[in-house]
Amino acid sequence: MSPGPGESAPQQPPLFHDARDLTPFRKALIRTPVRGLAGGVGGLVSDVLAGRARGTLPVEGGVPRLGKVTGRPAGKASKAVHPAVFGSTDPDRLIGLAREFPGWAGLCYLMAGLLAYSHGGYLRASELLQRGLSVRNDDAANVFASEYLAGVLTRVAVAERIEVPVLFSEEAVFLALSHSLRETGQTEAALAALAGLPPSLPMALARCSLEAGLGRDAEVAADTDGLLNGDDLSAALLLVRARSLRRLGDYGAAREALQEVLRRRKTDFTLRSDALTDRALLLLDNGRKSLSPREWQRRKPAQLEAVRAIRKDAEMHELWDREYGRAADGDGG
Repeated sequence: MSPGPGESAPQQPPLFHDARDLTPFRKALIRTPVRGLAGGVGGLVSDVLAGRARGTLPVEGGVPRLGKVTGRPAGKASKAVHPAVFGSTDPDRLIGLAREFPGWAGLCYLMAGLLAYSHGGYLRASELLQRGLSVRNDDAANVFASEYLAGVLTRVAVAERIEVPVLFSEEAVFLALSHSLRETGQTEAALAALAGLPPSLPMALARCSLEAGLGRDAEVAADTDGLLNGDDLSAALLLVRARSLRRLGDYGAAREALQEVLRRRKTDFTLRSDALTDRALLLLDNGRKSLSPREWQRRKPAQLEAVRAIRKDAEMHELWDREYGRAADGDGG
């Protein structure tokens, strides 16, 4: 007999746990608020963009030569789709091939959607990706995808200022679709697009960010319970958790989440800075009564200076975001 719900039934793994040895994800990129700067991009760009025409899809390890993978002669569709995927900057070229080769339509629409997404065309990307997912491919198209598209990289924004390069896979398609839907104001649909994906930190961060935006803070708290700061993605997810807990009024648990972000010294500077500011705002929320004029008169000079420092740090961070954060967002970089 299987154990009942009140007995020692095995618990479901956390949302963020990924048990696979190999995943399609590469190192996360943390964008800074300062215009023109990004953390951790240099090595990736030099490795991926070498020999790549500007505006085409990036490929890890370089573009594979047609026919080199299996040694078999390429068919007419393969000869047409290969340069359209790896050498074109126009999604319309792939859309035309979808009409010319109906058995390849699903794959062509998906690649056109990823290309449009890489250019920031979120509305068109969402339409093309959804269309590609609704069309079944011929076996020849599936073989082509497995042989030639495994190295295609899509830089997907899974949360504010957090991008993850994802190799061609269902994660790449659905995470890009989810972000595109989010950018076009379809938040519920963006959340639904993530359903069924294998558990992973990028998926968890995207999902919890959407849940937080919808005001489902209790779900965020439950999904991230027990999370530790093992890398920058988990640190970013802990920040989402802390903000949800703060809105729920659970200041103690929110403080613990922020302390976990700060515990790991190698955590990205931008995330540590956000954690310090959030901790200051948390202290302000938690101590508003103690910050009344009557309480100030009873405080010792050292305590007053600490409170003033907290206030100043929070005000300076908000001023920074107004002056520079929005300008950086407007650049789209």
